[in-house]
Amino acid sequence: QVQLVESGGGLVQAGGSLRLSCAASESVFSINDMGWYRQAPGSQRELVAAITRDGTTNYADSVKGRFTISRDNAKNTVYLQMNSLKPEDTAVYYCYAILGAYNYWGQGTQVTVSS
Repeated sequence: QVQLVESGGGLVQAGGSLRLSCAASESVFSINDMGWYRQAPGSQRELVAAITRDGTTNYADSVKGRFTISRDNAKNTVYLQMNSLKPEDTAVYYCYAILGAYNYWGQGTQVTVSS
Protein backbone atom coordinates (compact mmCIF):
# COMPACT_ATOMS: atom_id res chain seq x y z
CA GLN A 1 0.00 0.00 0.00
CA VAL A 2 1.30 3.42 -0.99
CA GLN A 3 0.93 6.34 1.37
CA LEU A 4 0.99 9.85 -0.06
CA VAL A 5 1.63 12.96 2.00
CA GLU A 6 1.00 16.37 0.45
CA SER A 7 2.40 19.70 1.55
CA GLY A 8 2.81 23.23 0.25
CA GLY A 9 -0.74 24.53 0.12
CA GLY A 10 -1.74 27.88 1.55
CA LEU A 11 -3.11 31.33 0.87
CA VAL A 12 -1.65 33.43 -1.93
CA GLN A 13 -2.69 36.53 -3.85
CA ALA A 14 -3.67 36.33 -7.49
CA GLY A 15 -0.60 36.25 -9.68
CA GLY A 16 1.46 34.53 -7.01
CA SER A 17 3.05 31.09 -6.91
CA LEU A 18 2.96 27.98 -4.78
CA ARG A 19 4.69 24.62 -5.02
CA LEU A 20 2.91 21.51 -3.87
CA SER A 21 4.84 18.39 -2.90
CA CYS A 22 3.63 14.80 -2.69
CA ALA A 23 5.91 12.35 -0.91
CA ALA A 24 5.29 8.66 -1.54
CA SER A 25 6.03 5.94 0.99
CA GLU A 26 7.77 3.79 -1.58
CA SER A 27 9.88 4.25 -4.66
CA VAL A 28 8.08 6.12 -7.40
CA PHE A 29 9.90 3.88 -9.88
CA SER A 30 7.26 1.24 -9.17
CA ILE A 31 4.38 3.67 -9.61
CA ASN A 32 2.88 3.96 -13.07
CA ASP A 33 1.29 7.38 -12.99
CA MET A 34 1.20 10.15 -10.42
CA GLY A 35 -0.49 13.47 -10.47
CA TRP A 36 -2.81 15.99 -8.96
CA TYR A 37 -6.55 16.45 -8.91
CA ARG A 38 -8.40 19.35 -7.38
CA GLN A 39 -11.87 19.89 -6.05
CA ALA A 40 -13.51 23.23 -5.44
CA PRO A 41 -16.63 23.59 -3.27
CA GLY A 42 -19.70 22.46 -5.17
CA SER A 43 -17.62 21.12 -8.06
CA GLN A 44 -16.48 17.71 -9.20
CA ARG A 45 -12.91 16.59 -8.72
CA GLU A 46 -10.91 17.39 -11.85
CA LEU A 47 -7.51 16.32 -13.12
CA VAL A 48 -4.95 19.11 -12.96
CA ALA A 49 -1.73 17.42 -14.07
CA ALA A 50 -0.26 13.96 -14.41
CA ILE A 51 3.17 12.46 -15.02
CA THR A 52 3.98 8.92 -16.11
CA ARG A 53 6.87 6.79 -14.99
CA ASP A 54 8.80 7.77 -18.12
CA GLY A 55 8.17 11.46 -17.52
CA THR A 56 5.38 12.14 -19.98
CA THR A 57 3.16 14.93 -18.69
CA ASN A 58 -0.45 15.91 -19.19
CA TYR A 59 -2.24 19.08 -18.09
CA ALA A 60 -5.75 20.41 -17.88
CA ASP A 61 -6.31 23.16 -20.44
CA SER A 62 -7.04 25.62 -17.64
CA VAL A 63 -3.53 25.30 -16.19
CA LYS A 64 -1.37 24.82 -19.29
CA GLY A 65 1.47 27.31 -19.37
CA ARG A 66 1.05 28.12 -15.66
CA PHE A 67 1.53 24.83 -13.82
CA THR A 68 4.41 22.37 -14.11
CA ILE A 69 4.45 18.82 -12.76
CA SER A 70 7.73 17.07 -12.07
CA ARG A 71 9.04 14.09 -10.14
CA ASP A 72 12.22 13.43 -8.18
CA ASN A 73 12.68 9.68 -8.16
CA ALA A 74 15.52 9.86 -5.64
CA LYS A 75 13.20 11.54 -3.12
CA ASN A 76 10.06 9.59 -4.07
CA THR A 77 8.34 12.92 -4.54
CA VAL A 78 6.17 14.60 -7.15
CA TYR A 79 5.86 18.35 -7.34
CA LEU A 80 3.34 20.77 -8.79
CA GLN A 81 4.74 24.23 -9.42
CA MET A 82 1.86 26.67 -9.75
CA ASN A 83 2.53 30.11 -11.17
CA SER A 84 0.27 33.00 -12.14
CA LEU A 85 -2.37 31.70 -9.79
CA LYS A 86 -5.97 32.82 -10.26
CA PRO A 87 -8.90 32.87 -7.81
CA GLU A 88 -10.47 30.05 -9.82
CA ASP A 89 -7.52 27.84 -8.87
CA THR A 90 -8.84 27.81 -5.30
CA ALA A 91 -9.54 24.21 -4.33
CA VAL A 92 -8.35 21.27 -2.30
CA TYR A 93 -5.55 19.61 -4.25
CA TYR A 94 -5.15 15.84 -4.00
CA CYS A 95 -2.12 13.83 -5.00
CA TYR A 96 -2.75 10.41 -6.51
CA ALA A 97 -0.69 7.42 -7.57
CA ILE A 98 -1.56 4.43 -9.73
CA LEU A 99 0.26 1.22 -8.85
CA GLY A 100 -0.90 -1.82 -10.74
CA ALA A 101 -4.68 -1.99 -10.48
CA TYR A 102 -4.89 0.29 -7.47
CA ASN A 103 -5.33 4.04 -7.06
CA TYR A 104 -4.00 5.76 -3.98
CA TRP A 105 -4.84 9.24 -2.71
CA GLY A 106 -3.32 11.77 -0.38
CA GLN A 107 -5.30 13.61 2.27
CA GLY A 108 -5.49 16.83 0.27
CA THR A 109 -4.02 20.28 0.75
CA GLN A 110 -5.95 23.54 0.54
CA VAL A 111 -4.93 26.19 -1.98
CA THR A 112 -6.68 29.55 -1.68
CA VAL A 113 -6.03 32.37 -4.15
CA SER A 114 -7.33 35.79 -3.18
CA SER A 115 -8.23 38.44 -5.73
